[in-house]
Amino acid sequence: MWEPSQRYPDPNIDVLDPAFNKYRLPLASVERLADGCRWSEGPVYFGDGRYLLWSDIPNNRILKWEEETGTVSVFRKPSNNANGHTRDRQGRLMSCEHDTRRITRTEYDGSITVLMDRFEGKRLNSPNDIVVKSDDTIWFTDPVFGILGNYEGHVADPELSTNVYRLDPRTGKATIVADDIIAPNGLCFSPDEKILYIVESRSEPRRILAYDVVADGSKIANRRIAINGTLSDTPDGMRCDVDGNIWAGWGMTPESDGVRVFTPEGQPIGHIHLPERCANVCFGGRMRNRLFMAASHGLYALYVNTQGAPGG
Repeated sequence: MWEPSQRYPDPNIDVLDPAFNKYRLPLASVERLADGCRWSEGPVYFGDGRYLLWSDIPNNRILKWEEETGTVSVFRKPSNNANGHTRDRQGRLMSCEHDTRRITRTEYDGSITVLMDRFEGKRLNSPNDIVVKSDDTIWFTDPVFGILGNYEGHVADPELSTNVYRLDPRTGKATIVADDIIAPNGLCFSPDEKILYIVESRSEPRRILAYDVVADGSKIANRRIAINGTLSDTPDGMRCDVDGNIWAGWGMTPESDGVRVFTPEGQPIGHIHLPERCANVCFGGRMRNRLFMAASHGLYALYVNTQGAPGG
């Protein structure tokens, strides 16, 4: 049975390189905020409401954790096996749905707008993770995980390749920005939005790719490997902090489960150990200095000495 550390500094936080000491708070511990999920994913923080939403995909629900009270409740059920979430630059919830194979936006009044469910007349596979750029364009990955079985969606035949898309919500026009990634998964922009990171989750070894965003922001180029994992050390969802460090959900073994932190150059500098594999992360809290971690059955948090990059 996992228990939070009563000691400072928390032994669950490993310094892999002295560069991580800048970001580690000696008087902060890993906290478990919720449990009882079947597969936690897609955390997104709402500072205006002081709450966090995340997906429990197999249970077909979005959960809500309230910062002031610690109360956990059901925000939406059914959720159409929602996976990744973010907020657009107007503060609205953006969601990837496995079961309906679509991208949606929750409006201020709670109504749901379908932003995309097809490309060139063919159904999307199962949108996985999503980010919104400062120009309001929506970028998301579309692997087949949600149509491989009836646990996180429903069995169906893919109609499209596993692409990464850019959607302009003002025109409704979508374009493929990457079509050569084996199972694209988590994604995030660098703080200056000049680099897009994308997890390739079925390559051997699994890895995080980096692309340059072209000057007009409509395409990506110069594919390269930013970070190599292994078959037992694998990245999932991720976010950047204001210094460009990558905080990636990590795991597959008891030794590697948690969050791995990398410099912009791809050097591992820190690791946050969790008792279960971490699928995705986001920054939140009043100062954007609290890392929230959706990990298998639960939700965890850790205060850190940095802030999340805007967006995401």
